[in-house]
Amino acid sequence: MNGMPVDTVWNYGVFNFNEPNFVYRYVKGETDYMLAGYPFAWFLPEYQATQRRVVEQELNLTQGEARKLIGMLQEEGLPENRTYRYNYVRDNCATRIIERIDSITGKPVIYPDKVNYGTFRKVMRHYHEAYPWYQFGIDLALGSGIDVPITGREEMFVPIEMVEKAEGARFADGRPLVRETRVLNQGVVNASLPPTPWYLSPLTAGCLVFVISLILSIWMIRRKRILRWFYSVWFGVTGLAGCLIAFLVFISTHEATSPNVLLLWLNPLQLLFAIAVWWRKTRVLSYIVAYYNLIVIACLLIIWPFQAQNANPAFFPMMATTLLLSGVFAGVAPHGYRFNKSGEISFNRKGGFSSGRGMSTSVSRSRKKRK
Repeated sequence: MNGMPVDTVWNYGVFNFNEPNFVYRYVKGETDYMLAGYPFAWFLPEYQATQRRVVEQELNLTQGEARKLIGMLQEEGLPENRTYRYNYVRDNCATRIIERIDSITGKPVIYPDKVNYGTFRKVMRHYHEAYPWYQFGIDLALGSGIDVPITGREEMFVPIEMVEKAEGARFADGRPLVRETRVLNQGVVNASLPPTPWYLSPLTAGCLVFVISLILSIWMIRRKRILRWFYSVWFGVTGLAGCLIAFLVFISTHEATSPNVLLLWLNPLQLLFAIAVWWRKTRVLSYIVAYYNLIVIACLLIIWPFQAQNANPAFFPMMATTLLLSGVFAGVAPHGYRFNKSGEISFNRKGGFSSGRGMSTSVSRSRKKRK
């Protein structure tokens, strides 16, 4: 300032992991990020050390606009002003830059109106293409709020999209937004993590689980036995996922977590199924959840193409697994069950229950009585 060059970095993406209950507050939606300013000399070496590409866009600002922007950043960087409630797609480290540039001129910058993807989820999928588990988690946690149509300007919540659209942007008076673009550090192509191979993707995992459940279901139908441990594992996993989704839908203040149609499939009821399958006194609860799954998931698969929320491809073999296991339980265990030492539920031919050896014994005794 005062004619002296200012070479600083202002970062809206800073947060403190050491804050009390950080993970819980983040999941709940209390995502408090901060603006931090520091010398540019501290910034570049970190990116050079990790061989990441750094591109600088020099903004075509007047001296008055530049002073106004620096003053605004310094004011926002004060301890009492620097914290803000971060929103992944509406108010993040990229959208804040766009809004601050608009505010110093009093009129919105005119960006190219080209829509490349159309929804927030499609933008994310493009940039997460090499990391399907990351996208799987997003598709699990975020509902139909990220499937609404968006403009080309709204796609700029992704920093790379912001940089590319800024190249063709103009101020309201016709000036180009960017005066010059320079590469400060070339970096390397593979500076990020390597892509996830297809055989380790969520879709492959979902298909593998379905194939295993299909094989075990055939075995259970033929032997008329229910493998309790397998039911506990699968419905325990889906139940825990359901508890997380229920928390995000009903308690979290994240904008895009509700509504989430996956709650019809992944909900705490599945966890009850995983527990209730072990005791005769709770078998009614097991049947209720099994029939709930058969009806609701079948309807969900039918109506899915006609509702707004987009699904991760891995969801479908996983939903099919829940549907299959629920159907086997409802069909193989129509009257109740008794447990043998191997952790299986077995049935005799007259609707009673016994272990595999006990079944033949009970049948032979009934034959002797008839004689």
